[in-house]
Parts: sequence; structure tokens; C-alpha cells
Amino acid sequence: MNSVTVALLSIVWLAVAYQVYGRVIARKLIKPDDSRPTPAHRMNDGVDYYPAQPLVLFGHHFASIAGAGPIIGPVMAAAAFGWGPSALWILIGVVLIGAVHDYTTLMVSVRHDSASIPEITQSVVGKSARFLFLVFVWITLIFVIAVFAIAAAKSFVADPRIVIPAFGLIPLAILFSVLVHRLGLPIWIGTLAALGLLILLFKAGMDIPVILPFERDMALQIWIGVLMLYSLVAAVLPVWILLQPRDYLAYWILAAGMAVGFTGLFLTHRPIVAPFAIGWVSKTQGPMWPMLFILIACGAISGFHSLVSSGTTAKQLDRESHGRPVAFGAMIAEGALAMLALLAVTAGLSFSQADPGSALATPSLQEFLGKNGGGPIAAFATGFGVFTEPLLGAAGALFGMTMLNAFVLTTLDTSVRLARFITSELAGSVVGPLKNRHVSAFLVVIVAYGLASSGSEQALWPMFGAANQLVAALAMIVVTAYFSQKGKSRGYTLVPAIFMLLTTCGALIWKGYAELTADVPNYALIIAAIVLLGLAVYVGLSGFKAIKRFGNS
Repeated sequence: MNSVTVALLSIVWLAVAYQVYGRVIARKLIKPDDSRPTPAHRMNDGVDYYPAQPLVLFGHHFASIAGAGPIIGPVMAAAAFGWGPSALWILIGVVLIGAVHDYTTLMVSVRHDSASIPEITQSVVGKSARFLFLVFVWITLIFVIAVFAIAAAKSFVADPRIVIPAFGLIPLAILFSVLVHRLGLPIWIGTLAALGLLILLFKAGMDIPVILPFERDMALQIWIGVLMLYSLVAAVLPVWILLQPRDYLAYWILAAGMAVGFTGLFLTHRPIVAPFAIGWVSKTQGPMWPMLFILIACGAISGFHSLVSSGTTAKQLDRESHGRPVAFGAMIAEGALAMLALLAVTAGLSFSQADPGSALATPSLQEFLGKNGGGPIAAFATGFGVFTEPLLGAAGALFGMTMLNAFVLTTLDTSVRLARFITSELAGSVVGPLKNRHVSAFLVVIVAYGLASSGSEQALWPMFGAANQLVAALAMIVVTAYFSQKGKSRGYTLVPAIFMLLTTCGALIWKGYAELTADVPNYALIIAAIVLLGLAVYVGLSGFKAIKRFGNS
């Protein structure tokens, strides 16, 4: 099938879904009221609570939830199960589950003074469920930080030209913020100037690649350490200094990248060379159900998004009516990014090393995902470069990788900031120093570095996916309990919650069994699977009891 046909159908479906289903959810469940002051105004502290313009907040939210997730998942799923099942899950999941999850968790948080979803669990489910949910979320965030740090480090080693533009965005964002927030420069002038300087950073990266003078494994460890140090500093700064402006500028990079990527796809008309479906059971990932729905998390449904919605976005929402374009809209856009990634590696690359030489001959997806390959981000960047060659020439792959790494950095420091919040909520009342944002952030970074320095994203991604999807399921159980408490319809969130809970529990059972029967069992992952499964069952059952109780009252 031609990739253009798939892309056009996907874009039309996502656009219609935003306008139609997004309005249904707003009308049936949320009923936004702009006369009600949001926490960003009522609790403005200039650090975490700070009202943002809707486009700036959309940029922050989109940059924070996107990261490498909608790239890594579809790339790995395409190699394991084929492009057809992967595309169907992205397009159906993002509308009926993912966007609903993001929008409802944001607005329920806003109605609770921007408390995190785990914190809200106490008022609608129970105290013990709240504690266990916080533990669950903390573990998930550690996985997020570790996996994305590894992915970014591997991309820096694979293409040293991206280092300068990726890190150069940080001081540029701070300068942009000072000019706009403190000196009153109109935002459109600041945006144009910043994007112009980004082009210069991109050119500098091409001319001055940053190559560490060490062998590959040592270089990876150093880059992981640098990324963790950056995340530690960024996670404790006031949001207006770095978080808001950096995410906003990174959004424009991704928006430009998606526009160029889809335009290049329409110009090149490359056919999809990967099989529609490979089989019900993958040799590397296991059965299609539940593992496909775990590999593709971001881009379809991701529990991490509920942590962003209730952790940072809810503290910056200026008006309730901005919630739908910011949260529902950003998730729909992420679905489009996931489809671009899927097409980049199934039409922009060859599928196996056995492909005959032809005009379509390119490095294969399997080569990138092999032990010594550049990983999913490098695979996407290469396929993206093939699509965009008519527009960007030889710089297409570099632009694709730079675009993705800018978002990995946003996800890393947002995740550390969220884990800092969760650490304080979880243990701050018992261990006094953990109330301090510097201490709690340091603890998070140390634990995440230990996990990242000892593994790879190929091993950690399925565990991250399972934990991440369980957070989504539990978050939807909590918001369903809230809507039941308010006498509103439950089906829009309850049915997706049940599906995701069953799917992710199944995935944890499968991964635990697979690791236990492996030639070299990974006992750390086995223990993690058991712990997460136990937490999920307890919190899930407690949530369903609360939903039933409210429904009968």
C-alpha cells in the first residue's frame, strides 16, 4: 500500500475525531466554566503555579508528553507485529482512550487544586489506594527517566552532530523567557528570533560534531550522566525560566518537523514495504495481545500523560476552556506523530536484510534494532531523512534526530519534576528533608541513573510500557469514580479503564514468565513485574468498589 493513502486517511480521522468526540467529552463529562478561577491564578507562586498563554501551554504539554515515546513504541511494534495492527491501535486507541484520558485527568486535577491523580485517589477511592498508587507512579517515572536517558545517549553517540542544537536550546529558551516574561517583548517577535537562532544552532551542529574521546560503552555512560545532571538542575528551576519556554520552542521544532515529514511523504509516494501483519506471536516480544498494546504506549494511550496533566499542566491552565485544545488536542497531535514514525520505518526503510537491491534499498529496520544498531530513534531519523530528501537534502536525517532529542530532554526534566512532586507527597511527611525540592529531585536522579546505567531500552521498554499503561488504567478508574460521584456518565472512561487494566496485567504476567524462563533470567525485572501486578490488582479493585458504591448511592 502507498504510504500517502495511509497518511491522508489518518489525518482526516484524527481531525474529525478532535472536533466531534472531543466536544462530546467536554459536553458530557467536563462542562468547562471560565468563570471559575483555575489553580494557576488562585495559587500562583511564581515557581510551579503560573498561568500560561494557551499556545505556550499547548507547547509545554505536547513537548512533555511526546518525547521519544511515540517514536520508540511504533518502531518496535512495526518490527514485531507489522504496520497494520500498529496503525489500527494508534488510530483507535488515541481517540477513544488516549485523548479522553489526557483531557479528563487534566480537568479533574484542575477541579482538585491541581493535585496529582494519585493524590486525588484518596478522596474518591481511599487512603491506602492513594499510597499504593503513589508508589506505582514513582516506579513508573523512574522507568521513564531511565529509558529516555538511554535513548538520548545512544542517539548522541550515533550522530554527534545533534549535540549542539539539542543542548543549545536550553540557554536559548532561558533568553526567550527573560525577553518575553520580564522585558515585555511580544511573543511572536521572540518566537521568530528564537527559531532563527535555532537554525544557526542546527548549522553549528553540522559543522562541529561533539564526539567524546572514549569507546562506545563509556561514551554512553558519560552522556547518561550529563543528561541526569541537566535533569536535576532543570527540574528545580521555576517553570517560567526553562520549562515553559523550552517546551514551547521545542513544540515549534516538532511542528515544523511533522509538517516537513508529511510533506516529504506526499512528495516521495514511497510504498510501505513492511508486511501488514507478521503473526499473532512475535519471536522477540511475545503474543500480539497484550504486547502490541504495551509496546505502543505514547501515541495511543500513556499513563505518563496523566502525570503531566495533573503535575505541571494543571498548575498553568489559564482558563478551563483551554483544557480541550491543550490536552485532547495535544494527544491527537501525538497520534499523528506516531503514525509519521510508523510510516518512516515501514516505507522509508527496507524491512529486512534480505530485501533485494532496488531504488528502495535502504538500511533495514532490523539493523537499527540490532545489538550494535543506533536504536529506534536512529531508525526513525533515517526513514524521516528518506522522506524529506526532496526538501532538506542530506540534512533530513539530522533534522529528524535533532527534533526528537529536543523532546527527549523535555520529557526527562519534566519526569524528574513530576517524580519530585510524587516523592514529596509520598514520603515528605515521614522524612522531612524530602519536602525540599532539591533533595527529592536528587534522590530521583540517583535511582534513575542506577537503572539507566545498567540496562538498555530494549530490555526496559516493555516493563516501562506495562507500568505506564497500568498508570493509565488506574488513572481512568480514579476519574471514573469522580464522575460517578458527580452523577455523570461512566462509560466513556470505565470501558477503556477495564480494557487497559486487563491488558497490562496480562502483559506483566507474560513478561514475568518470559524473564523467568529465559536462559539468563533478569530477576530485577521479575520482581518489578510481581510488585507492579500486586499494586495494580489492589488499586484496581479498590477503584471498582468505589465506582460501584457511588453508582448505587
